[in-house]
Amino acid sequence: MTDHTPDRVRLFTTVLGPEDGSPLLLVHGWGGDGREWSPHAEALADRFRVLVPDLRGHGRSEVPGQGNTPVEMADDLAALLARTATGPATVVGHSMGGQVVNLLAVRHPALVRSVIALDPAHGAHGEEVAGIPERLARYRAHGARAAADFIAGAFSPSAPVGLRTAHIRTMLGTPDHVVAEAYAGMYTDPDAVGVRPRSEAYLRQRTRRALTVWTSAEAAAWERGTLHVPGSRVDHWPDTGHYLHEEHPERTVRLIRDWTATTAP
Repeated sequence: MTDHTPDRVRLFTTVLGPEDGSPLLLVHGWGGDGREWSPHAEALADRFRVLVPDLRGHGRSEVPGQGNTPVEMADDLAALLARTATGPATVVGHSMGGQVVNLLAVRHPALVRSVIALDPAHGAHGEEVAGIPERLARYRAHGARAAADFIAGAFSPSAPVGLRTAHIRTMLGTPDHVVAEAYAGMYTDPDAVGVRPRSEAYLRQRTRRALTVWTSAEAAAWERGTLHVPGSRVDHWPDTGHYLHEEHPERTVRLIRDWTATTAP
């Protein structure tokens, strides 16, 4: 299906599962598309109404000339949920998608039951922050070709064969201006929340229960200190790459099932 809301962009979205199932939104990250959630969506469609969009500027969705930022993406998803969901949704996001679903929960809490963020694009600090200006300059100059270098190094040695190549190809198919705008929207724009002090401020505004999974022990320890909503949780999955949901799809499906069982109305 496609979804077009007045004053918002057209989002290419696939929907699986029973119409009366509990809404579950699965959101990809920077330079990706909804195909990475295909095994999870099929496994979870037995009881959930699973919505898998391509974010603006990505995949088969509309590509605006500007405004390809997490804030706009969160508002796009709010319009999608308002039109298609039968109640508050469990919203799951990876990397930039993790930032997007948290923004969705902060900006549109009535549409969100709870949040699952997998290795989200927030909490940047130290050397990572120091390197942001230089990386952004590369992305503005070279677009997806420069971003593909990051993607190539984001997998563990045990990642499934072909996963790295699939993501490099998807990134290389993302428009160059979208790559740069989305990165700036995560970390350097006036309303960006990716750098740790701003991340802490926006996470404190979150009123919905949240489960965050980090591949970094340091990041997991940091985010545990930001939690204030009872029932929220931070997990640490060591020895896995950034695309943890694809390196461990069955474990991710179990995580989503177990979490939604504890947050059911």
